[in-house]
Amino acid sequence: MRVLVVDPAYSLEEVRGIVGDGVQVAAAVAPWEGEDVVGLLTGPDFSVGEEELSRLPGLKVVATCSVGYDHVDLEAAAARGIWVCNVPDYCVEEMADSSLALLLSLLRGVVALDRSVRAGGWDHTVGGPLPTFRGTRLAVIGFGRIGREVAKRALALGFEVWAVDPQVSDGDVRAAGVRPATLDEALASCTAFTLHALLTPQTRGLIGVDELARMPRGSFLVDTARAALVDFEAVLAALESWQLAAAAFDVLPVEPPTSEAPAPQHPRLIVNPHAAWYSPATEHEAYRRPVVAVREALEGRKPADAL
Repeated sequence: MRVLVVDPAYSLEEVRGIVGDGVQVAAAVAPWEGEDVVGLLTGPDFSVGEEELSRLPGLKVVATCSVGYDHVDLEAAAARGIWVCNVPDYCVEEMADSSLALLLSLLRGVVALDRSVRAGGWDHTVGGPLPTFRGTRLAVIGFGRIGREVAKRALALGFEVWAVDPQVSDGDVRAAGVRPATLDEALASCTAFTLHALLTPQTRGLIGVDELARMPRGSFLVDTARAALVDFEAVLAALESWQLAAAAFDVLPVEPPTSEAPAPQHPRLIVNPHAAWYSPATEHEAYRRPVVAVREALEGRKPADAL
């Protein structure tokens, strides 16, 4: 039996220690194939689709070191009886803290003002209107674990929080002290938006030209979830016209940026290097739990984090 490690960020030594004796662990070399391959350890930068699965007829489990799983073909895996596992709750606190930190920096112009001073300026209006937190109407788009933690923090600071998530009942949203809303309602009424939705065919391009135009002028946008939720060119145009007062991204369409696909640039735009999830503890957890899921599957048990 073999377990292939697709994402090089996994420690082969740690993988071997967790899956135990009797299982060969090897770094995957494309194309991944072999009738004896029973486990695949991957990450969000590696697609696992019909073609890859067809070359692994003995595969029992695909485990990814991420919350999202849009890079894995769930239907193709289910048709073959393959478990797909993620780590849905390993970085909730870090993601919520980072999302709110970015939002607060935008609202109070922290980064834009710093850039202005370092460029020789001394003008408190450069960052825009700089609203207070209390009373700002925030739309949390995606009300799962991370969205709920963002809402909890924002409520403590005096934000009026709305939640957009068709998968969550209005009663559950209200129980969290938050107002349920449709995306249309939020776009018409909120001035701050944080994105926490999974990437699906329905959410791809969720915030584009039309949605940005329907936001109140001078709104704020934070995306720490998935780059494909947003039309980046439309955001840059909205910043230039002041339709958006400021925006922040922790995710980009191409990571890391290249000369052909550089990081977007604007004085009122914050870009972080996909760091919102990170702390030393969560980094270890992200790569440990998928390996535990593989071991559970090989022992004939349903993995705890199976989708």
